[in-house]
Amino acid sequence: MVARRGPQPGVTTASALFAWEGAPDGVPSRRLVTRCALARVCGACGRPLGHPIAFVGTSDEVARNAFHLPPLHDGCVDAVRALPAPVPLTVVRTAGFEFVRPGSGDADPLPRFVPNSLL
Repeated sequence: MVARRGPQPGVTTASALFAWEGAPDGVPSRRLVTRCALARVCGACGRPLGHPIAFVGTSDEVARNAFHLPPLHDGCVDAVRALPAPVPLTVVRTAGFEFVRPGSGDADPLPRFVPNSLL
């Protein structure tokens, strides 16, 4: 069962967002990021995803087309972009994505999302 809640207007703390719940360091929980991928739910509100799906990431993630933050509803993007970030975040919209779990020899040790139909 997936918890269902939405970002509260004006709330910009990480712990107010679904995938960041209980994350004191401001980094989304790896367990909840995986849950977002497998259950196809939004990383901000925990509700089922529709279309389009949005990802936010750094310019490097956009260039690689591989994102570490979980998928979001278009309407939930602002809640994630309002979180403190060391670099500006860019939004990419897609109709679908693949979830990649890192292998033992993978240079990137974090799970990631690869959009497959950019909009």
